[in-house]
Formats: sequence, structure tokens, C-alpha cells
Amino acid sequence: MHAVVFAYHDVGVHCLKALLHAGIQIDLVITHQDDPNENIWFKSVTKLCEDQRITYITPNSNQLMDLVPRIQKLAPDYLFSFYYRHMIPAELLACAKVAALNMHGSLLPKYRGRAPVNWAILHGETQTGATLHIMETKPDAGDIVGQSTVSIGANETATDVFDKVSQAAISVINQVLPELLKGHIPRKLNNLTQGSYFGGRKPADGQILWHQTAQQVHNLVRAVAPPYPGAFTDWQGERRIVARTSLEGPFPRELDLQVSGIQVVDNQVFGVCGDQKAVVILDWFPADS
Repeated sequence: MHAVVFAYHDVGVHCLKALLHAGIQIDLVITHQDDPNENIWFKSVTKLCEDQRITYITPNSNQLMDLVPRIQKLAPDYLFSFYYRHMIPAELLACAKVAALNMHGSLLPKYRGRAPVNWAILHGETQTGATLHIMETKPDAGDIVGQSTVSIGANETATDVFDKVSQAAISVINQVLPELLKGHIPRKLNNLTQGSYFGGRKPADGQILWHQTAQQVHNLVRAVAPPYPGAFTDWQGERRIVARTSLEGPFPRELDLQVSGIQVVDNQVFGVCGDQKAVVILDWFPADS
């Protein structure tokens, strides 16, 4: 079996390794150039390709259509997308002789679209996972090929959960590879009415709104904790990143639960929320540090 793979991030590295281990011939990898303005905390697809002597390219999104003749000539059995960030045109998807498959970091049909792990934590989910699905022009809408579930702990951050999802992605690939190697595609309906689509998140979306509940604030902190841009608040004229919080006390009697926002009592920092409950701020620092 031959494949062309669009890949980036940890999931890209892990899934590429799984394909190689299964003996799939990877004829070309399409990946991204690292953004110098982004905190690159994840593994490098480019380095893996160099180590394994796999041909790779890093086109911009507006150059993808130019790849159609090249990939048509390669005539891959499969086209895979593993955390590739651009929409892949239908003309490229059609180049796959058997199927074009994408790995998504949620339990589809829930949390389609961008930043699925972050959104799942933000909404207080207790589980998520990885889903391999048929690629269509509409994002994350094709039939489900394989799926694996992971738990989300009450205090786990997006990075903690992303590590789990990366491992779940390997599990899904290994689960379905025996059938894929035969040219068979297991599939079940991806019922879009049972989930929702979410857009990308910007650093400004990390602003803490103290009128929200303590649970909502805690979930926001976890969802965008470093190495993501972080939840933030302003205190004494300074913007500060709130990196870690707890919903568990003890909370001092002097804490005024009628006044939302930052309060410092006995050198401990608390955030009082709109439901007259508080979070303990365990780690925070100036935003410009």
C-alpha cells in the first residue's frame, strides 16, 4: 500500500510512525513550516521525514491545488491527514485510489472544527478521544472509520489531554490498519446532528470573566494553560497569566465572596467568581515575562 500524508504536530509524528511500522510506503509528506511566532512545544514531522529519508514539502494553503498533478502521478492508495492545518481541496482528496482519511482529536461528531481538545475542556467534558474518518470537503463530516476514548481529569490541562489524544490516535490507527491494508474501510455514520462545529481560538479568548462560575473559570485556565497562550486577568494595572487554579480550599474566612475578582489574603491569591465561589490561584505571572 502506498500513501501520501499531510501531517503536523505530535499526532502527525505518531501516526506517521504507525504507518511506517505497518509497512505502508509513504511516497510524500506535506507538512507546515514552523511559525516563528508560535511556541513550538510539539514533535517535528520535518525531522521525522529527514531521519526516515521521506520526501516532504511545506506548501502554503494557496499552493495546494498545484500539487494535484504530482499526487495524481503518485496514485496513492490512501491520502491521510494527521493534524494538518489547511483544508485539503476535493481535487486532492480524489487522488486517493481507496480513501482519503483524517484523524481528528475528538469523539466525532462532537467538537468538529478547530482546537477540539481545548473546547472539550472549556465545556467541562469528562472524556474525549481520537477519531479517524473519511475526508469530505465539509470538515470532520465524513463517515467514522475508527475511534478511541480517553478520560479528562478534573484538573488536567489541554497539554495533558492532548498527550492522551495523541496516544489514542495511535490506538485508532493500529486498530484499523489490518483492514486498511486489505483495502477495506470500516465505516459508520457520523451523525452531525449529535455534535457541533467550533472555530479556532485566539489569545484574546483567554480573558477571565469573573462573573462566570468558579467551574467555568477553572475550565478556561485548564483549556488554555501554557504552552498555550494562557488565561489572563488584569490586577493592579498589570496583565497576568493565570496558569493553574484549584477549586479546592481551604478558603480563608476573610475572603469576600460578594466581590468578584482577584483577592489576596495572607499572601495567597484567590479569584472570586460570579457564583460566590472562588478558585485558588496556584500559579500566575506577568503576561510580558
